Amino acid sequence: MAEQRPGSMEMIATTAHPGPAVQITPFIYMSAGTSNSYYVTTEDGDVLINAGMDFEAPVHHRKFAEVSDGPLRYIVLTQGHVDHVGGVPEYRTEGVQVIAQRNLRRCQEDDRRIPGYRHWRNKVFFGRGVRVTAPEPVVPDIAFDQHYDFELGGLRFELHHAPGGETIDNACVHLPQHDILFSGNILGPLFPTLPNLYTIRGDKYRYADAYIETVELLRDLQPELLITGHFDPISGREHIARELTRLRDAVAYVLEETLRGMNAGKNPYELMREIRLPEGLEVDERYGKVAWDVRGIFEAYGGWFHFDSTTELLADAPSAINAEVAALAGVDALVQRARELLDGGEPGHAIRLAEMALAGDPRHRDALELYRDAHQVLLEGAGTNMWDVRWLRRQVRGAERLLAADPDSEDWARTEGEPRVARWMMDPPEAP
Repeated sequence: MAEQRPGSMEMIATTAHPGPAVQITPFIYMSAGTSNSYYVTTEDGDVLINAGMDFEAPVHHRKFAEVSDGPLRYIVLTQGHVDHVGGVPEYRTEGVQVIAQRNLRRCQEDDRRIPGYRHWRNKVFFGRGVRVTAPEPVVPDIAFDQHYDFELGGLRFELHHAPGGETIDNACVHLPQHDILFSGNILGPLFPTLPNLYTIRGDKYRYADAYIETVELLRDLQPELLITGHFDPISGREHIARELTRLRDAVAYVLEETLRGMNAGKNPYELMREIRLPEGLEVDERYGKVAWDVRGIFEAYGGWFHFDSTTELLADAPSAINAEVAALAGVDALVQRARELLDGGEPGHAIRLAEMALAGDPRHRDALELYRDAHQVLLEGAGTNMWDVRWLRRQVRGAERLLAADPDSEDWARTEGEPRVARWMMDPPEAP
């Protein structure tokens, strides 16, 4: 099923899609964007579910005004990420009540504490010029804990907290009279795909056991129509239940196998290599990956100290020794050995040696070409996982940009004194 739907590579932080709102049912309309915004109409007024980015909201608003002239009564937020809450000020006028899970404040505070960090890292995956931090926090009029129900125009809305989703304030919206469920991005932006229990763009760890409980909650609601945060809705009660069950069982398997390996004394890298989903539990990995979820589970349970080396406890970065190794071994020798490893099918080892060589001589063209080539090999085998592909592309393009640049350019100047080679391949941090 996942292969038949648009994938993660189609997701970009851009703006609301042009054209009229899409009618899903006689009373539900969708305006697609970075994350979709939905409008539910009733005889006594309307309900907006998620407001999109701040720069998208005027487009969403105009499109919804074309399908209903009724008053907006409620804005329901399914999570505190900016692609859901950023557009709230566009709609918030007297008489409009905002409903959100009570952890919305904490979720937004996390974003506002590290805006520079988030902005720079998000650029790597979503491009320059995209602001993905909320301009102002949204304070809900109604903040609920586990459940909140209301009725409007004879239509019943049941809101459930779903703590196993992308954020600590995730909520879903159930319309029990019609067996319709708005899941937002509780299951991630794609369905059905393996979740990111840790996303490499940088966010808090998400817990596998909470995710399993959340999937069971959604399944127990038995929706006939599942309306997600991205792309078109999914229909069919049995079909939805089957996919939700497979997601639950797949994550449960990865969780149990990781814990089993931890108890056996294995380190996370061993488990990342060993654990695979068995036949019948295969889940699309265009968004999350088994190996990354294994490490996320390992560190969520056991922390970052793996008992491998005393150096894990020190303030020195692993890359701090690279220049010393290059001085001892010689840059040319490192590059030659790295090329042999790459030709022998070991691109990861080749990258490590290339990083050591570049720490010794940041302007060594053969080392930079090797770095590029090793990332290109990984890219060609990366499949369709959005995070993997976009990171590797950035490294390849960054190396190519340096190789094509004037040696006296600002790009080359940035390599001096920076031991983290991957940073050379990206735009420098800037204020959001």
